[in-house]
Amino acid sequence: MDILCLNIALSFAARETAEHAPQPFAGKMHALLFRKWKNRVKGRDWYDLVWYAANHPQLNLAHLEQRMRQTGHWTGDQTLSPAAFRELLSEGIDRLDVDQARRDVAPFVQDQGLLAIWSRDFFLDVVGRIQLVDEK
Repeated sequence: MDILCLNIALSFAARETAEHAPQPFAGKMHALLFRKWKNRVKGRDWYDLVWYAANHPQLNLAHLEQRMRQTGHWTGDQTLSPAAFRELLSEGIDRLDVDQARRDVAPFVQDQGLLAIWSRDFFLDVVGRIQLVDEK
């Protein structure tokens, strides 16, 4: 992965306003992992993942677990570990139809060339930038 391309994409994804706490990122992550959208990919979720990783990469793991429990996506007595979270995310990226995600978000992106670097490897690199915090 060309680091310059990655930095450009991460910078491009920056928006002027944001919620700065790790909880909103956990909510976005829940949507990315578990949203069912008529068998289609919601490209905006992946776009927002890039934005959060670039601008506010702290993700509240306990908050994500709580959301997952509320929706039945995490059950049992074990807490959501960083390893389990990373595995869920890796599986999501493996299932991702990158072309469909790109097409979904393209109408909202001025410079279409920046979407050209979207790939599974790109998203694996992006998620490597997520900083897990455990604030209860």
